[in-house]
Amino acid sequence: MAALRALLPRVCGPMRPRLGCASLRPFASGAGFEYIITEKKGKSHNVGLIRLNRPKMFNALCSGLIAELNQALEIFEADPAVGAIVLTGGEKAFAAGADIKEMQNQTFQDCYSSGFLSHWDWLTRVKKPVIAAVNGYAFGGGCEIAMMCDIIYAGEKAQFSQPEILLGTIPGAGGTQRLTRAVGKSLAMEMVLTGDRISAQDAKQAGLVSKVFPVETLVEEAIQCAEKIANNSKIVVAMAKESVNAAFEMTLAEGNKLEKKLFYSTFATEDRKEGMTAFVEKRKANFKDQ
Repeated sequence: MAALRALLPRVCGPMRPRLGCASLRPFASGAGFEYIITEKKGKSHNVGLIRLNRPKMFNALCSGLIAELNQALEIFEADPAVGAIVLTGGEKAFAAGADIKEMQNQTFQDCYSSGFLSHWDWLTRVKKPVIAAVNGYAFGGGCEIAMMCDIIYAGEKAQFSQPEILLGTIPGAGGTQRLTRAVGKSLAMEMVLTGDRISAQDAKQAGLVSKVFPVETLVEEAIQCAEKIANNSKIVVAMAKESVNAAFEMTLAEGNKLEKKLFYSTFATEDRKEGMTAFVEKRKANFKDQ
């Protein structure tokens, strides 16, 4: 949750009056969003692409943008043709934080009563895999949104930070929790307590991102990964995602029990039968998502 004025002084200078970000426009067949752009990608059009599109504000995460993001995620989640989702921003900024103008005058009572920022968590409840393709700034809420995704690919000029401490607050959308699980206590503590940034290369070395690509090829690389995932059985992919995510919530013994149950469950699917039969017959599997 980064203030653009405080965190990007050399880039954007003093903040101009905030662009309107209140109403959510109607959505129909992939059109009508104000703060995001959506489309289907891949040879089989089985990858949902969501691009944050508030460039003048470095994709600051206002309430309208988050509402549209959640709506797009719901649509792609319900689309049987889509097997994976890519979330990206622009080349200069994935998302440079929350919209501080929106939260500047919030009180404790406002935050507590309304469950402030709780609607950001919808991303974590999507069953289909989500890949974050991060170019440029991923600060505060932008870093938190990226960490809610299942895989993070970074452009070589990407920067990550949790600079809320510089604004007199702390991360509020999972920054202290997911960052610590991703990079370990020492680096997470340093980033949270100083507000310092880390580069894409340092993020990869620390385990925050899985791969780093040139800026201009990043999104295409993420789409190619999403295509690989989408070509597998969607129901089995969802089981695999559930099992991996459980590793962050359960003990090793509990996680192994869940994994076994999900593994056994795959034997109730037609896709498990097709996959093994295709392997024995030395042909490509034709999954039906059943």
